[in-house]
Amino acid sequence: MNAYMRIAGYDPQTDVSFIADSNGRFPDLWEFSSYLTDKGMKIVAVSLDDFDNGNIPRVDEDTEHIVLRACTKGRIARTPSGIEINGKHYKP
Repeated sequence: MNAYMRIAGYDPQTDVSFIADSNGRFPDLWEFSSYLTDKGMKIVAVSLDDFDNGNIPRVDEDTEHIVLRACTKGRIARTPSGIEINGKHYKP
């Protein structure tokens, strides 16, 4: 069984924030986050397996893709209840 991973990040070059999921592409969370940082992304929050999905349901296993769950121009809105982008939210 694969680990389910979710990362909230920010691309300073394009001023875009995002929430992305991986369910099978990367064996470890550090590999997922390293892949994104190698592309110039800044990691805001990481989640592994046991986190509150909020209103973003989990995706089925996919060993080839990273699934973009939400994105917006500008920085991520962090609240005491979690991460929110364009009405999509979860708690890391």
